[in-house]
Amino acid sequence: MTRKYLDCRDSPSVSGCTLAMSGEEEELLRVAAMHAVDVHEHTDNEELRSAVRAGMRDEPIANTERGSFIQLIEFRTDRIDEVEALSKEWAEAIGVERTARWGVLTGDRDHTKTYVEIVEFPSYDAAMANSDNPVTARFAEKMQKLCDGEARFVNLDVLDTRPF
Repeated sequence: MTRKYLDCRDSPSVSGCTLAMSGEEEELLRVAAMHAVDVHEHTDNEELRSAVRAGMRDEPIANTERGSFIQLIEFRTDRIDEVEALSKEWAEAIGVERTARWGVLTGDRDHTKTYVEIVEFPSYDAAMANSDNPVTARFAEKMQKLCDGEARFVNLDVLDTRPF
């Protein structure tokens, strides 16, 4: 079963809570409801539990292994804040259909306004399912308008991973 996570920083909070928690869905629901009552002074009822459930996300998995697929996307922009906001919109819009397991956005120190996003998928087929999703197509169209020129894609099959 996929682990879920919640991060209090994702919801407006008077207390400024920074707690993040993860676990299997029912376990996380129970603990998050207790936390919401204890720290955020909510009432434990069905409305709270529905809101908690709606805020749950699949826990990011960074255990890339042979057979996984990584896509590097290099692009230039002077509107990186808008690109980041658009990426968050995409993640919310695609929801459970998302096949990307994790991603990292990096800035090139040697080339100003140049960025590389590294996105990992469980397989090439999962990456192509992501690319074929209409939500991703809309995202790509909007992203192109924020960039200077075409993005460069590098498609990589993971052959081996090792700790350094």
